Amino acid sequence: MCGIVGISSNNSTASLSIYNALTVLQHRGQDAAGMAVIDQEGFLNIHKRNGLVRDAFDDPDMIRLQGNVGIGHVRYPTAGTVDISQAQPFYVNSPHGIVLVHNGNLINTESLRDELRLEDFRHINTTSDSEVLINIFASSLEKNGLKKLDDKSIFKAVAEVHKRVEGAYSVIIAILGYGLIAFRDPNGIRPLIFGCKDSKNHIIASESVALDCLGYSIERDIEPGETIIFKNDGTITNQKYFSSKKFSPCIFEYVYLARPDSTIENINVYESRLSMGRYLAKKIKKDLSNEDLESIDVIIPIPATSRTSALPISIELDKELKEGFVKNRYIGRTFIMPGQKIRKKSVRQKLNTINIEFKNKNVLLVDDSIVRGNTSKQIIKMAREAGAKKVFFASASPPIRFPNVYGIDMPYVKELVAYKRTIDEIAEIIGADKLIYQSLEDLISAVKENNTKIDSFDSSCFDGSYVTGGVDSNYLKNLHKNR
Repeated sequence: MCGIVGISSNNSTASLSIYNALTVLQHRGQDAAGMAVIDQEGFLNIHKRNGLVRDAFDDPDMIRLQGNVGIGHVRYPTAGTVDISQAQPFYVNSPHGIVLVHNGNLINTESLRDELRLEDFRHINTTSDSEVLINIFASSLEKNGLKKLDDKSIFKAVAEVHKRVEGAYSVIIAILGYGLIAFRDPNGIRPLIFGCKDSKNHIIASESVALDCLGYSIERDIEPGETIIFKNDGTITNQKYFSSKKFSPCIFEYVYLARPDSTIENINVYESRLSMGRYLAKKIKKDLSNEDLESIDVIIPIPATSRTSALPISIELDKELKEGFVKNRYIGRTFIMPGQKIRKKSVRQKLNTINIEFKNKNVLLVDDSIVRGNTSKQIIKMAREAGAKKVFFASASPPIRFPNVYGIDMPYVKELVAYKRTIDEIAEIIGADKLIYQSLEDLISAVKENNTKIDSFDSSCFDGSYVTGGVDSNYLKNLHKNR
């Protein structure tokens, strides 16, 4: 999971818009930030640095980053290391000046790296799958557009990317002197949307909230397998890659990853989380005894993602909804922090209890998901230390039992608390008196309420069904080693 943005404008301040968009997309990656801008004379400037957006760019950087076309990236590492060499954008100068930002994860990176070295004669400097991706595109473009760079040659190059690459990828590319190219994998796993202010100002981003905050009008989501070219003269062309692959957007975007004020595939994330809460309320009624239901004094969401789902649960169960945890806004999202020790340490720094809401009460805690279980365990311990008599725990998503291989850092099965465990066993590990999970069927129904045209979602971390090729037992065994 990363955040990407591309801007094509008629003024030289694209970098400011990219900066503002990246701050809005900061929740999608906290490890590094970078941008590349191209001015009207075709000169390229790239800047990237580890850390948050506000730390990665200072005033001299922004003064230097002048241009009317540019791309930006906030990184959350799922492959490679946290070294700055892995930060995006990536750049190659052959056959043309090309810079790329990418959100997702490639499945066949190792075989592609060998192909590039032995067949395409291209050198790879890092372990990043994004560097592999830009070189696959550049090699394909060299075959199709060396004599003449035009829309047709670009469409052919992207088509070859689709044929060679397996996995999830939403991509924005800038070609010096030509324009921006945006495309998604044929399954449409990771999101990508575009909008405009007028015929000369266009934006592409991971989430619609970046368009909203910069005053752009939303046009639509980029379709699975679609390529859109935003040329420097303001014209737009597009082409769809025809594939038998099934449209399967990632359902975890709605559970946790995306901001609630975003809309993805015409599904409002906030509305989807309200629906999750309504379905979960029915599951709570089904799973808890009447005695346990009656005993609940208060419902407390674990900030901040689960607040939306907790509201309809409170209404459905006719129980008071209270804020029992205060969140330190200066601590990042623990789920996307690299390393178990950092995650464990940061929970206490991130949350503190309002003791009066727990003292001598039976509480129902609501969270969006349970991944490794360490955060849930510490939160339940905090609730008991604050005086809670009983602690029930409800998750708005089903048990996460399988690795996610499409850009979310939950790849090693033995880190997953639900792996090969029953619900009661998980409850015992995290210290809950009773644990209630959303069913996968209900989760899918909740998200589909706002767009019934979507037939399927990538739910692989819940059901182990991977929508792309290349995910076999050998690949899964090697995940932990390759992290």
